[in-house]
Amino acid sequence: MLTELEFSYKTDPIAMYERSLIEIDEVVRKLKSKAIRYKFASLADEVYFFKELKPLFISQFIYHTRLLSIEVAKPNAGKVVLKEYYNYEIVSLKNFYEHNRDFYEYYRRRAAYLDFKYFVRNQFDVKTKITSALYDLDENFRTSHDHLISQILANDRLEVFLLKKIEELDDRISGNLSMKKDHLTWTASKSSLVELLYSLYLTHSFNGGNIELSEIVKSIEKSWNIDLGNFYKTISEIKNRKNEKTKFLHLLTQNLDRNLEEE
Repeated sequence: MLTELEFSYKTDPIAMYERSLIEIDEVVRKLKSKAIRYKFASLADEVYFFKELKPLFISQFIYHTRLLSIEVAKPNAGKVVLKEYYNYEIVSLKNFYEHNRDFYEYYRRRAAYLDFKYFVRNQFDVKTKITSALYDLDENFRTSHDHLISQILANDRLEVFLLKKIEELDDRISGNLSMKKDHLTWTASKSSLVELLYSLYLTHSFNGGNIELSEIVKSIEKSWNIDLGNFYKTISEIKNRKNEKTKFLHLLTQNLDRNLEEE
């Protein structure tokens, strides 16, 4: 669902992040409703849920919330200023890790000796450093430290996002992304290109099949400076063609056969 939203709102990131938050919130609400009624068979099961499962969902919400905040506050300035803006966001991530160094090291070492204190409900230790925001949350759906894991997972993704943005800006600043005279330009229809890429994807023509269709599309869009929009919708339209579904592939075969025969 989130991948489809990414392509549906590709030219409007703010709308995409807002819509993603709505979808994630709906899933989290369902998860919470089930979790607070569920009776865990053991403390180990409860630890597993709050340490491993719940953070996967909450981190999505945190991540997209931060993306929305960053996009809304992004300065409408030059590339150098924008790079400084992204670098400042990375500094804030480092400050979070520094502020939570002890738990961060505990989690990264995959330690478990404090799990029954950190990831079991109603096990707060007044000597443990925790965020004051926890006192406003539902005690049936939180432990003292599961939110920190969600934050770590979200920050890991956010750091990758920010570094990628900085790398893209560096390339543009240095002129590496400037259009060259020999740059290839796709002049056939976009639906023809989607048809071609989809057929190559189905035949495992890229990376031995160990790559998602969305990654292939992103790579081609970047290399050829083209926006294929919601390619899932295009594929659906191809499948629903009444007559010849693979028009472009058929045209390629016809032209190739004709040329080989003439030669």
